[in-house]
Parts: sequence; C-alpha cells; structure tokens
Amino acid sequence: MTPRAELSGAPTTGAGDAPEAPGVDQLHATVQRIAANVEQVLVGKPEVVRVALVTMLAEGHLLVEDVPGVGKTSLAKALARSVDCTVSRIQFTPDLLPSDITGVSVYNRQTESFEFRPGPVFANVVVGDEINRASPKTQSALLECMEEKQVTVDGETYPLSAPFMVIATQNPIEMEGTYALPEAQRDRFTARVSIGYPDVKAELAMVDEHAGHDPLADLQPVADGAEVQRLLQAVRRVHVSTEIRRYAVELVAATRQLSELRLGASPRSTLQLVRAARAQAALAGRDFAIPDDVQAVAIPVLAHRLVLTSEARAARRSTTDLVRQLLSRTPVPRGDTERERR
Repeated sequence: MTPRAELSGAPTTGAGDAPEAPGVDQLHATVQRIAANVEQVLVGKPEVVRVALVTMLAEGHLLVEDVPGVGKTSLAKALARSVDCTVSRIQFTPDLLPSDITGVSVYNRQTESFEFRPGPVFANVVVGDEINRASPKTQSALLECMEEKQVTVDGETYPLSAPFMVIATQNPIEMEGTYALPEAQRDRFTARVSIGYPDVKAELAMVDEHAGHDPLADLQPVADGAEVQRLLQAVRRVHVSTEIRRYAVELVAATRQLSELRLGASPRSTLQLVRAARAQAALAGRDFAIPDDVQAVAIPVLAHRLVLTSEARAARRSTTDLVRQLLSRTPVPRGDTERERR
C-alpha cells in the first residue's frame, strides 16, 4: 500500500550550512510574521498559534487534539505552508503500515540489489492527520523519527533533514474508530493543544472571510528552512538560570508524587519544559527565561504525559487541572533570574 502523501517545498538546508543566528529582536519579528500568516487560517485562536510556534522554536513536535471540524488540520497545514521547506502529509487510516511512513527497500532487477525508497517522513514538516486512527504498530513507526531524527529500515539508518517537526492531529479517544496513543509516543510530543470552538465573533469573522474561498490555497510562505534553522540557533542561546532550571525540575518531580496519577512526567518532560520555556522567552523578545515562561508552557508540555488513576477518572479529574494546581503551590523563584546570564 502507498500512503496518501503530499510533498511540496524547496530543498532543505542542513544545520551546518546555516548562517549566523539572528538576534532576539529579529527572531521576534520573523515569528510574528509566521503567526500572522497562520492566523489568516485559524481565526480567533492566538493562544493556540502561540503554543504551535513555541513548539517549533523548541525543536519539538506538536499534538493537536480536538473534535472534528474545529481546524486541527488547518492549523497544521497553515504552519507548514508558512515555512518554505519540504512538507509531507500522511492520512492515517487503520490499514496504514509502518513502511508506508518510513519507506521500504525495493529490489532492483537491473542492479540486482535492494534500493531504499524514502517514505513521507523524509521532510522538514510532517503533518500526520488523525494519527490515532492507525494501529499502535503503525503509530510506533514515528518513535525513532521523533526522538532521534533518523529512520532505520532493514538494518540501515538514514538521517532526517533539519529542521524536522511532526504536527499530528487526533480525535478524542472516545470517538469511534480511534486507538489511544501509547504513553511512549505521547511523551515524544513536546506539547499538546486543543483548539476548541470559536466564540461567536470569531466564528462570524471566519464565515465572512472563508465562506467564498479556501484561505490555505492563498497562503504564501513568510520564511524558509534556512531561516528557521537560524531561529533555532538563536533560541538555543537564550539563557536559563539555575533557579529556573530547578523550578522546572521541581514542577516535574511533583507530578510523580500525586496520588491521582498512575504515571507522572518523565525526565524527558523536564528537558522539553526547559526548551519550551527558552522558546517562550525568545517569543517574548528576551534572551533570558523567567518563571512566567515556565508557567506559560507547563500545561501544554506536561498535561498530555500524565496518566490518571481509575479513581481520578471516575471523579472526573483532569491532568490539566492537576498541573494548574501544581503551578499554584510550587514555590516560584524570587531571585534575579538575569543575574547568571552569560
């Protein structure tokens, strides 16, 4: 079977070819252009767009979870098209196979040898539509790609081009024909975001602007792969003080002590939380992180990684509420977080 994939964009630029990283001011201006571009498609959801951009700057992967029809795929495709790089889209279905994602070795009669044919995962931005409609076996094909940015097929390892980002959409697991994502895969998504229904004003604006044409068809790139590489270099230079790092560690460690949770956040969560806080600081135009940056990304980064006990589910507790409670009772650093800047 061949996956239903759409490939577009320009050749990728490797990390070694990227010029000197821009300053925070230039980064902020570039990201604002991307945000404005995405908001042409996703009307009235600036917070959702913010989380998506933070995930991109944190060199992570984004999981968009919500009911059908609220713009999950539109968000993913709008962000992908705003950056002029290689993009692929995979429609996940129950009969999709792992090789339909990673690629397969095909026998060549002329050379009498096997040749590797790359799958749609070999792109800078991979849009996985309705990822939880495929079986767990197929979902697991993305594990190595997302964590190690490489693919292993028939004992051969193939590196993926940088930048690399997976933007996956999924329907709530209560809906028919869905498989719950394994904990290991959820943990590889840097952040999860739910779009939700728009308010009346935003929905009316959407009808006025989108009823006559598809805004995605008119969307033009406002950055390219090389520019994104430079942005990522700039984000890596954002300073995170010892106090902020300790604050992130304490937040994550506190999830492992909650009686309502069967599984707390992993050490990978701590790394992703710090990276996301660094990206949030850069998005705000600063070259150093503050406690507000950690708090701004804590729920999107941590909530989807936590597993409730059966008693907590019966009591209708949510992981989002638990993270919010931890934020309210974990001591916030009060020192000068800029003091340790390099």
